[in-house]
Amino acid sequence: MAAKPSRKPANEHPGRLQMADIARLAGVSTSTVSRALKGSTLVNEETRERIAQIASQFNYTVNQLAMNLRSGTNRTVAVVVPYEKNRRQNFSDPFLHGMIGALADVLTERDYEMLLVRMDAEQLPTLGTLVDGGRTAGIILVGQWHHHEQLNAMADRKLPLVVWGAQLPDQRYSCVGGQNAVGGRLVGEHLLAQGCRSIAFLGDRDLPEVAQRYRGFTAALRKQGIKHDPVLRKDVPFLAPDARHATLEWVDNGIAFDALFAASDLLAMAAVGALRERGLDVPKDVLVVGYDDVDFAAHFHPSLTTVRQPFQLGAEAMVDALLDLLGHSSRTSEHELPTQLIVRESSQRA
Repeated sequence: MAAKPSRKPANEHPGRLQMADIARLAGVSTSTVSRALKGSTLVNEETRERIAQIASQFNYTVNQLAMNLRSGTNRTVAVVVPYEKNRRQNFSDPFLHGMIGALADVLTERDYEMLLVRMDAEQLPTLGTLVDGGRTAGIILVGQWHHHEQLNAMADRKLPLVVWGAQLPDQRYSCVGGQNAVGGRLVGEHLLAQGCRSIAFLGDRDLPEVAQRYRGFTAALRKQGIKHDPVLRKDVPFLAPDARHATLEWVDNGIAFDALFAASDLLAMAAVGALRERGLDVPKDVLVVGYDDVDFAAHFHPSLTTVRQPFQLGAEAMVDALLDLLGHSSRTSEHELPTQLIVRESSQRA
């Protein structure tokens, strides 16, 4: 067994060990150290273990950016979550947690690192600096919002970018998302089958995904000869306090409804809480359906009926679409993934 080095390298920089120092201590070249630290099988196991032991002893960490610049490759992907000042979606939103977690897992499986970025949506045109400056190989944007034209412009300049959002006309950027109109239709059909006729809707229809969910929902109503009453529609952002306020406003103004469809689980849960504040029972008095199927939905009381967003499939599709772009693929990846209605207690009458 090789003896452990008994002293620090003579030319050590204070607090920072260099790859050349490890190479000298291990008696190998710096390129061998680089390959060994990346787990390359081109370096024999005994040498890899000796190099790993030295690196561990001196708390050596790899400067990934420097390695990327030297090798001409970059295995970091930026996952960008835009911040809209007028909509103020919290970073703690359970939908974002689910999607970011799925992306982290898929990128790890594909041997890529994830750089998580929170950015003012008005600064989206500067996204290219992440790639141009070498910080990341490509970008996954979680949130299309109302920046369709800006995203098209980024695609036109060949920025390696994939977006989670809705399929829209004249879409030149790669986009992955659920079948929003189908999801909305499934909700409408389910609530009608439960005997509901006055169904409230919560969600910001200025956002493409929400607009499609609402369109599918109202299409199901029209098929049964029902026109959705505008009074039962509240355009609220993805914020629990706004959903609570809107629901209380309906109840306090004496506006009757027998069901409520919210464009996210967060909004649906806030609505359930507001109904309870006014002494109404879910599902006895009002049926409630959400959207996303976040982890907590099944454990909420009552367990929440919702449309399941395909987080894992979506993450895989976005990463694969980005890798296609990085491989200089000329095709635009358009993925509209299947949605599924998950029926639970909140929308079933006893």
